[in-house]
Amino acid sequence: MGLINKIKPGRIIVLGFLLVILLGTMLLMLPISINDGASVSLIDALFTSTSAVCVTGLIAIDTADTFTVFGRTVVAMLIQIGGLGVTSVGVGFILLMRKKVGIKERTLIKESMNLDSLKGLVKLVKSVLLLTLIFESIGVILSYIVFSKDYSPLDALGISMFHSIAAFNNSGFDILGNLQNLIPYQSNILLNLTTCGLIIFGGLGFLVIKEIIEKRSFKKFSLHTKVVLITTGILLVVGTVVLKFTEDITWLGAFFFSTSARTAGFSTYPLSNFTNAGLFILTILMFIGASPGSTGGGIKTTTIFTLYKSIYSTSTNRHCVAFKRRIPSNVILKAFNITLLALFVVCMGTFILSILEPTYTFMQLLFEVTSAFGTVGLSTGITPNLSDLSKVIISLIMFIGRLGPMTIATIWYFKEPSNAYYSEEAVIIG
Repeated sequence: MGLINKIKPGRIIVLGFLLVILLGTMLLMLPISINDGASVSLIDALFTSTSAVCVTGLIAIDTADTFTVFGRTVVAMLIQIGGLGVTSVGVGFILLMRKKVGIKERTLIKESMNLDSLKGLVKLVKSVLLLTLIFESIGVILSYIVFSKDYSPLDALGISMFHSIAAFNNSGFDILGNLQNLIPYQSNILLNLTTCGLIIFGGLGFLVIKEIIEKRSFKKFSLHTKVVLITTGILLVVGTVVLKFTEDITWLGAFFFSTSARTAGFSTYPLSNFTNAGLFILTILMFIGASPGSTGGGIKTTTIFTLYKSIYSTSTNRHCVAFKRRIPSNVILKAFNITLLALFVVCMGTFILSILEPTYTFMQLLFEVTSAFGTVGLSTGITPNLSDLSKVIISLIMFIGRLGPMTIATIWYFKEPSNAYYSEEAVIIG
């Protein structure tokens, strides 16, 4: 326990995710997890476990065709833990055992949710768990109405529970079999809208949802909530319109992909039929992703909003302001750092896969890597055919995408910054 107290919170979070991934890998390789006649290699089990914990949805093997009910339950539990966060789940267990949540646990929650204060963290975790239960329960009921028409009551209930967990946690896993995802239900309005609703609320972030419920007025919302809502709405609308005019799909399909591309990964149309223009739009949406403190990945909506505001203010020689509030310079700097680190990960990953997988096009590989980084799960269909080394690379990118490139970069930080400063000298830029 003394050793754990000496480890920095960021490293504990990383280690926690790693341990859950390894545990999930071992459980998925047990005979009780695998269907008769199916086989699972170590790499595929690791890939599946990483994809589930990182709430991605990329699959090297079909979940329904390969795993038993026990195996699918393991995958669902990994998705739930990954979506809520290892620390939130851990604190949830502490609360269930009616034990006191210490400073170390509170600090871990603060770090994992990118919060500024230790105030009210236990209450926040309780709200997170309650909101998750409510949204997922509603998702189960609405999904059951659809799936009960095609499956037996017990199977429909199992599929509905799995789908609701996957959708709210922005993970594109499905258990319908044959790698078909939700394509058979591309015209089902109820399932499409239910899935989109779960994805959107899961991607807003628990703080935003809590504030919407408590304040119920846009004017009373914090700057963070206003930015998240406005940016999410713009991305949904623009994505829907552009996808409708670049692809031969319905308006419902365009809206579904515009929603799903921002870190969920469900498909209602085969992406192998999409044009490069459509795939590029989806790539941009995947890279941006969901919002901070949510179950989704990407660089986040607040980051892209801050970048836009910073560039606009610089171009017009004005202060960086949004909704009559000035955005701090350290926030702007962090937004640029996160974006540059994310671009580096995506570019480097695409470059490495271009060497390892020369038979695939650049667009296919860029799409796959961005999907992994954004913890989306959309794929043009190349994932199962990747080499073992490529799957390991994709797994690493999923891990970086879930925890965030800034978190991964700062775990190597050992010393406190010095109070001594060098004198300044300008550098010519541009």
